[in-house]
Amino acid sequence: MKIALAQLNYTIGDIEGNKNKILDAITRAKNEGADLVLFAEQAVSGTPAFDLLRKTTFLELCEEALDEIAIHTNGIAAIVGAPVLTTEGTISAAVVMEGGRITHYVGKQYITARREMGFLTSAKGYETVIIKGHKCAVVVGDDLRRISEIDHSADLIISVNTRKYSRGVMRYRLETMHNLAFVAGKDLILINQVGGSTEIVYDGTSGVINGRGELMLLMKSFEEDFQIYDTQADHAPVEIPESLNRTQLVYKAACLGLKDFYHKNGYQKACVGLSGGIDSAVVACMAVEALGRENVHALLMPSPFSPDMSVEDGKALAENLGISYNVIPISAVYNSMLETLKPVIGGTEFDFTEENIQSRIRTVLLMALQNKTGYMLLNSSNKSENALGLCTLYGDTAGAFSPTGDIYKSEMYDIARYINRIHNDVIPENILNKEPSSELHIGQKDSDILPPYEVVDAILYRMIEESQHREEIINAGFDSEVVEKIHAMIMRNEKKRYQFPPVLRLSTCAFGHERLMPLTNKYGD
Repeated sequence: MKIALAQLNYTIGDIEGNKNKILDAITRAKNEGADLVLFAEQAVSGTPAFDLLRKTTFLELCEEALDEIAIHTNGIAAIVGAPVLTTEGTISAAVVMEGGRITHYVGKQYITARREMGFLTSAKGYETVIIKGHKCAVVVGDDLRRISEIDHSADLIISVNTRKYSRGVMRYRLETMHNLAFVAGKDLILINQVGGSTEIVYDGTSGVINGRGELMLLMKSFEEDFQIYDTQADHAPVEIPESLNRTQLVYKAACLGLKDFYHKNGYQKACVGLSGGIDSAVVACMAVEALGRENVHALLMPSPFSPDMSVEDGKALAENLGISYNVIPISAVYNSMLETLKPVIGGTEFDFTEENIQSRIRTVLLMALQNKTGYMLLNSSNKSENALGLCTLYGDTAGAFSPTGDIYKSEMYDIARYINRIHNDVIPENILNKEPSSELHIGQKDSDILPPYEVVDAILYRMIEESQHREEIINAGFDSEVVEKIHAMIMRNEKKRYQFPPVLRLSTCAFGHERLMPLTNKYGD
């Protein structure tokens, strides 16, 4: 059987647009002689659709789209993912079509993702369906990892899926597919979608593994793709690319997530506050990659505490990128605000109050640019600072979208070096080499209160991604005072994370979704 895998980029709620993409792929599959064409889970609706899955009108429009798609399946079979309303509630189904009509609905049994809990209802689970004379075990979503035994009479396994990207997940996914296919002794075909859906990015990387556990087909990552796999033909195994777990994929994921967030929401242009530091440099590069240099504008806003070199570094980066920029010193505004506040805070010692005013002034200017010109503000935060609260509410936590808020500080340097490798040292070397600083007062450095970020991030990773207790981390060789300090900083800054813009989720445990703490709690006091 010739099976076409249509790995496409869908938009949540654009039922008409998604339907047309599916119809175009069905036409192409017919023209290329395919017997069956596969589409990802919830292809018709886009995902995650959240409360749209509770709207009867939305679900009826999905059903109408399915009926229209089915009409075009004369001479070919198709499996299309869609939400379907049943008497028990909304299920995520693989809808099997053949001969111009819908023949089966195979529902997902295990609802494991937080983004689906409360919106989807558990269904019966995988079924063996005869398609074009072949017995196919059709599995939806995470049911694939929970099947203890596949129908021995099935010819192959088809996994209709939506697998989001996170660091390291691709290799784990391929290992899981290998184990399932090898144990079942059957070809396993996984179809995924690609593209950004607000805080999530789907990587694609659909594939086929044969009954010997060999990888036979691997589709593109972070791009739409269309390929045909012939189950009867001889195929040579393909190698797993060495780059599957590298910085390159994080960069591609962030750029795609950024691009789709802007374009799917009707935004075209982005503004960035360039500080001369590593974070804003990486975000500016991502914006240019995703949106084009003509659609990116930067503001450089030196305060009384900004070294001249930081301004020069920011200007050099903007010129290297070919983006427009303005230099707007904020010293006069800053001093005026302090003078205005004197009746309230006058005479007090300089502390974080005055430091935070700088960040909030910059955000006022950036938001004014956004409101007047339509350059939507990109946030330049990183996961380390978000975790520790080294950010200012209504200051550098502001923005329409954060492409790097789930990337640790030390990883930002890795990404910057990768960008320089592929774009001819666009980021000035001085930005890479200077000691991290928020430039909040004369001579201020992050190392005044923290050890090097390599140490900080190692501790944060253990606490956040691996959920290790402080004792475990200390026993692993980390300084107990540093561990306790970092833990305390994480716990007391949840209030800031509650007020962040949408943060693209690139890790296995992102703040606000995989890791959500009560805003009011006494744990760890």
